[in-house]
Amino acid sequence: MSHSNSKNPDLDWSQVRETVKLLSLSAAQVEALLKEGDSSVNTLTESFTSLADHMQIINGYLLALESSEIREQALISCSDTSEQIQTSVVAFQFYDRMVQCLQHVTSILLGLSRLLESPDRLYNPNEWGCFQDEIRSRFTMESERVMFDAILDGKTINEALAKKESRLKEQEDVDNIELF
Repeated sequence: MSHSNSKNPDLDWSQVRETVKLLSLSAAQVEALLKEGDSSVNTLTESFTSLADHMQIINGYLLALESSEIREQALISCSDTSEQIQTSVVAFQFYDRMVQCLQHVTSILLGLSRLLESPDRLYNPNEWGCFQDEIRSRFTMESERVMFDAILDGKTINEALAKKESRLKEQEDVDNIELF
């Protein structure tokens, strides 16, 4: 017996069930992408760590040589390369942040699917409120909560993103204050 779907609808067909399927698909795609990305980023991280180790060894060899203009130029190149490696490793922190964000998206999509699948929960404003509170509680950054609140307050995506960016800028300014 075939199941009712948008290609073969019957009296049991439901737009909610179709929505749940698409939300589940979206969550699965994000999850698969995260798994693929982890492998690539782990390879890159290991490569940069190895490069940094080799640069330290080369730097040690150069320091053991007699002082000369070529040695000094090579030491400068080693130092510049080591700085670039460190900058690259710090840039990988973006990936960690992106993974956390995409895990939140997956969690929201799956939670929304479960909410939509249950008629008792679907039409219950308290269930929606609890789900929204659960989502908000998972955010670790104030800028994320600001964006979330803006969306729930009915702001457009662009307005919510602007509020998030403004909050990030405020936080950056506070973090850069020098105390003496």
